[in-house]
Amino acid sequence: MDDGLVRSISAGLSQKGVRDHNERLLLSLLQRNGPTPGSDLSRLAGLSPPTVSGILRRLEAEALLERGDPLRGKVGKPSVPMRLASDGAFSFGLKIGRRSADLVLINFNGELQQEQHLNYETPIPEAIFNFVDTGVRHITQDMGAALADRICGLGIAAPFEMWNWPDNPADPDPAFGAWQDTDIKSIAQNRTGLPVSLMNDATAACQAEHTYGRGKEFRDYAYFFVSAFIGGGIVLNNSVFEGRQGNAGALGSLRSIGPNGESMQLVDMASIHQLELRLQEVDLDPRHLWINPDSWHSLSRYVDPWLGQTAQELAKALLSTCAVIDFEAILIDGSFPASVREDLVSRVRRYVTTQDTRGLIQPRIECGSIGGKARAIGAATRPIGAQFMLNAL
Repeated sequence: MDDGLVRSISAGLSQKGVRDHNERLLLSLLQRNGPTPGSDLSRLAGLSPPTVSGILRRLEAEALLERGDPLRGKVGKPSVPMRLASDGAFSFGLKIGRRSADLVLINFNGELQQEQHLNYETPIPEAIFNFVDTGVRHITQDMGAALADRICGLGIAAPFEMWNWPDNPADPDPAFGAWQDTDIKSIAQNRTGLPVSLMNDATAACQAEHTYGRGKEFRDYAYFFVSAFIGGGIVLNNSVFEGRQGNAGALGSLRSIGPNGESMQLVDMASIHQLELRLQEVDLDPRHLWINPDSWHSLSRYVDPWLGQTAQELAKALLSTCAVIDFEAILIDGSFPASVREDLVSRVRRYVTTQDTRGLIQPRIECGSIGGKARAIGAATRPIGAQFMLNAL
């Protein structure tokens, strides 16, 4: 195993009575590294081989781990890597977005098992709770009792203070303001009967990238997620950092300058909402962006200038972010086709070279890899992490 590829998570404890910690440590290492022989796990965890062997046998008996194909070395018997059992655990994730909601079910390896989608003009609480209630019930019934018993819970990703982000702040939809008095976690728990956790939507997207995507390559990085609005996440020392109130990485609130020199936020200059406004100006239906989020080819005439503005704003924002913390990388993803993401990142790289970077070490600027469902997948990761992994978010 290449120690440089994936960094160690923590040192193990060998004292009696802390098996739960050590179990979580080994499961976390397997989640991060993939299939790994027991001898390598012992070295990475700082635990004795007998301790690791005993824990692996126990987790295999509980159907949380399974054996991989033997690996033959130059000498000695083949080593047998252990890996997370795909059916060892499941979790639901819900993304409540400005234009749509996604409900997903992932397995223990983060693989998407089921998904349901809901489009809307305005996110109304009752409609979304009905969507979740019905979706969870149908998916659970389809799984069968044995697998359904392995569902850890429901993670929910929602924008911070969503009621503050109407399309028209001067004339907000009254239904939109209903979120201010809605206890999302309590209602969802009562409706589904599952343990529920709630997190910021962009932080959830960052968590998905960190757990299942390119985040494994970097120790410290900032993450930008471009959707109807723009947000982000922060990873420090291999862990997603949420902050005191769960709102760290609120990168959409970074300051920017409007076309007339007025003070604005990044969210006002670099979000898909700006593209929606461009389409409305030429009498095109912006719902196409959300109904068919994997293909914007027919809108390329309008997407191209939007990409130019968004890339310029992101270039300035990421350098401001790196002035605070010396990030080794910036990852960019969003609710758009992969080709648009690649174009955006390429433009950001070019714009960064035109900026004044005195006093800064330029980070690597890379594409994220999860895509539009990152928020729902990241939300689903939390119940699994809370039950089985170290440093669960």
